[in-house]
Amino acid sequence: MKKSLALVLICLGSLALIALYLFWGQPSSNIFWQVRIPRLVLTLVTGMSLAAIGSVYQLMLANPLAEPYILGISSGSAFGSIIFASLGLYILMPLGGFIGALITMVLVWRLAQRRGAFDRGRLIIAGVIVGMFFSAGISLMMYLRREDTVLILNTLMGNLGRIFSYSEYRVFVLLSAVILILLIWLYLKSRALDIMSSGDLYAASVGIQVHRLRQHIFVVTSLIIGIVVSYAGIIGFVGLITPHIMRLLGFSRQNRIYPGSLLFGASFLLAADFLAKNMAGIELPVGVITAAIGCPFFIYLLLRK
Repeated sequence: MKKSLALVLICLGSLALIALYLFWGQPSSNIFWQVRIPRLVLTLVTGMSLAAIGSVYQLMLANPLAEPYILGISSGSAFGSIIFASLGLYILMPLGGFIGALITMVLVWRLAQRRGAFDRGRLIIAGVIVGMFFSAGISLMMYLRREDTVLILNTLMGNLGRIFSYSEYRVFVLLSAVILILLIWLYLKSRALDIMSSGDLYAASVGIQVHRLRQHIFVVTSLIIGIVVSYAGIIGFVGLITPHIMRLLGFSRQNRIYPGSLLFGASFLLAADFLAKNMAGIELPVGVITAAIGCPFFIYLLLRK
């Protein structure tokens, strides 16, 4: 009963946030359709994607701190998208983000190996190392291509205020549909992920092809991250916070945590972006707000687990 009530309250809160987000300040018709609606769609898709991937990584990797930002995947994706942007291939930035995310995931996975076996204890350290490497690459790009400084800063700190051209928006809507299909595919793997959390040997004994499933999930999540980061930049801690909120509400199975994370992740990022736009006299990067909330939560999890 408490779980159902919590989900109902999250749904009602989400609807209230959407209305506030769209109609705050009585925008003109052009602003409403050309700025508010695309920004709302980008925010919702980004929040859902990051939260979903966080819940999948934490279960699959058996690490409560696993999420794209902390594992360095967001930094690798940002680096790839910036490389494509620097070449003038703005419409192909999602492809660059996907390639960067996939390369990062492979590097993190390799560094987390110990004596030929996956060592979950080395995972976060490997992610931090690889993330720092790509962050250094982004800083170098900023120094060498100062004309792209604004684009790079928006990517580094998270920016949901992207102004789409008509052709860019059509591509974005198409890619958003792809993301929704991939998110549904990840949901269908909920039972297998629950079993994998009990250990690879047990999962293999009941017929799950553990290695192949991990590979497929890494490719799918890399594609999602690549698309999201290329449009919204690096936004941390959404994937860390939301699955744990669902667990604190009493949900234990992935087929309940996952949809709850989708809903709460979208609402959380929507609220963070609303604060970023209206809390100060200038618009703040949304990554600043999520980090201000996520860092204390990260410390809490670190001390607790």
